[in-house]
Amino acid sequence: MAAYVNDLTMDAAIGYVMLRGTRINICTTAPTSYAEATSTYMLAQSATALTSTDFTLAAGAVDGRKCTIPATSALSVATSGTSAFVAVTGSSGSTLLLYAPCTTQALVTGNTVSTTAFDWTIRDATT
Repeated sequence: MAAYVNDLTMDAAIGYVMLRGTRINICTTAPTSYAEATSTYMLAQSATALTSTDFTLAAGAVDGRKCTIPATSALSVATSGTSAFVAVTGSSGSTLLLYAPCTTQALVTGNTVSTTAFDWTIRDATT
């Protein structure tokens, strides 16, 4: 028997991120908490706050639903290190909302870094 989850259910989960995601953080390691994403492993952070209109909700490339996290430009590098992950954090409740691997790159304090847009997808239910 096939499994089913209504798109509205997936949209609610994605909407949670869209409404609460306020910053893009470049990290050296996969963060497991807000503190790690915004301090311990953080190399750079977006200076201006994201709003829900910065994110795009759409059908997934294969199935399900996806959220496109916007590209960012000229993030000031606060700490030298090698980028490995990009995280989305929310200032409301100090929450780590999601992270994804990114292109590794040596970053140097005082320089800037940009990110490309990336997708977060919730796939359709399967059995």
